[in-house]
Amino acid sequence: MLLLKSNRLISISRIRYASHNATAQPNVDQREVDTLQRMSSEWWNPTGPLKGLHSMNAIRVPLVRDGLISTGLVPKEQISSPRVLSGLNILEVGCGGGILTEALARIRANMTGIDPGERLIQVAKEHAQLDRSEAVNRIQYLIETIEDHAKANAEKYDAVVTSEVLEHVTDKASFLEHCIMALKPGGSIFVTTLNKTTASWLGGIAVAEHVLKLVPENTHDWDKFISPIDLQRLLKTFNCSTILVHGMAYEFWRNNWTWCKNTEINYAVQAVKVPETLSN
Repeated sequence: MLLLKSNRLISISRIRYASHNATAQPNVDQREVDTLQRMSSEWWNPTGPLKGLHSMNAIRVPLVRDGLISTGLVPKEQISSPRVLSGLNILEVGCGGGILTEALARIRANMTGIDPGERLIQVAKEHAQLDRSEAVNRIQYLIETIEDHAKANAEKYDAVVTSEVLEHVTDKASFLEHCIMALKPGGSIFVTTLNKTTASWLGGIAVAEHVLKLVPENTHDWDKFISPIDLQRLLKTFNCSTILVHGMAYEFWRNNWTWCKNTEINYAVQAVKVPETLSN
């Protein structure tokens, strides 16, 4: 039974091997991509099957904004302005149809959204064209994996965001290695994902998928969930220092997300890439 499976620690030797594996293959489970693409026509429906992602913007946009302010990447004169992220380059990995990418572009970030799902990127591009504001000019969408993108864009971004993606990734070491490869020293990686606990199986799969139908069945695989401790260990392996861990609570009855101390189900992490001169 699923609940009896042990929460296996990630092998440190495997992590070290991954960090030196120059021939890493794209880390894409096509079955999971196809599951998400089947929802492409509903991606921008705020009351549809992805309404939880829409409402999550209320906390994940401030997560990125405030996180970059706290690390000193936002000039003081921009902090209280609508152009708070002006001049910063941000990569969203696994952007889907662009719900978070668009929101960050509206506070003036230069956004690149990548996803291996061709239909999802098409949806993202089509929706961006409906926005008559200048935000659309700051968005680039690419059908691409992080492995390919990082090789051509090493240390390009002030922030890398991967929100509700890591729980769909098989080789988390390789995935995070390439996310961090694309990040400038001193930049931040932001992750929101699901913990690997009995509570996350009950809340994230049994209840969310089978009882309340908040997301389609088979959206998640508990074996791919990861604990905050294991995520922090991986980030440290790739020279990133975790500065924030937040629990996230979803009030499904009113489609509302809040921060909390409990990380048993959903949580967010911010980590900063340490410049090599400081890590030696």
